[in-house]
Amino acid sequence: MGQGDASARSTAMEGDCLSCIKYLMFIFNFFIFLGGSFLLGVGIWVLVDPTGFREIVAANPLLFTGVYVILAMGSMLFLLGFLGCCGAIRENKCLLLFFFLLILIIFLAELAAAILAFIFREHLTRDYFTKELKAHYQGSNNTDVFTATWNTIMATFECCGVNSADDFDQKSLFRHLNPGRAVPEVCCLRNEQLMNVDECLGGNMPFRIKGCYSAVVDYFEAYIYMAGALAIVVLTIELFAMVFAMCLFRGIHRGDETRLSALSSGCVPQENTALAVRLSSLA
Repeated sequence: MGQGDASARSTAMEGDCLSCIKYLMFIFNFFIFLGGSFLLGVGIWVLVDPTGFREIVAANPLLFTGVYVILAMGSMLFLLGFLGCCGAIRENKCLLLFFFLLILIIFLAELAAAILAFIFREHLTRDYFTKELKAHYQGSNNTDVFTATWNTIMATFECCGVNSADDFDQKSLFRHLNPGRAVPEVCCLRNEQLMNVDECLGGNMPFRIKGCYSAVVDYFEAYIYMAGALAIVVLTIELFAMVFAMCLFRGIHRGDETRLSALSSGCVPQENTALAVRLSSLA
């Protein structure tokens, strides 16, 4: 009798713990769902806004890229929050497993990116970028991915070349394709409009003299501790989300096994057996 009471108390405690995890996971994912919905709304509003904000964004490479980053993050958070909420409140093992696998894939991708960045950090030197720029950069109006990326960097950070405008010398691909130009148009100084474009393209002042390597390094050094702290917080949240999802999944699975065991031992009235088995299979 005492063993039966202890077993009942243990089962009740497991049920209470499972309910606590269930509602904690629902609340946690509900806030993720709201955050994803907000980011999606902001991104879509910026893209379809008829008041002219779209043109402002399109004219600024950093804002233009940021809108699509916001849309991607919003979509991912929206999906994760939806799966987590539905899986928790409905105690659906399939949704919980899909939620767990999706976060695991994201976590492993982030971990792989961090490892690759650490391994190849020595290759990302000033000389490496200078060599690549001279060999592959084609010009300001080119749609090549490499060239377009460098144009975005130079426009965003208001810089020119890796070290300076001297990177576009006679040995560079840019000068070979554009023999009448000393620098790309994106290197020219701007006010309200492009200033002295002919002088700039001909190699005379004014054009930007700061190299992009120093500009980008200075920018990231200013935010490196904040980025590191944010990365740790995100990884911690992902770990807890995976643990909660797996605990809830296992708890539901054990409950299913207990019900099936009770059915097989005849503890459930015969008329309810078929219905219980059907409900268990749906869960």
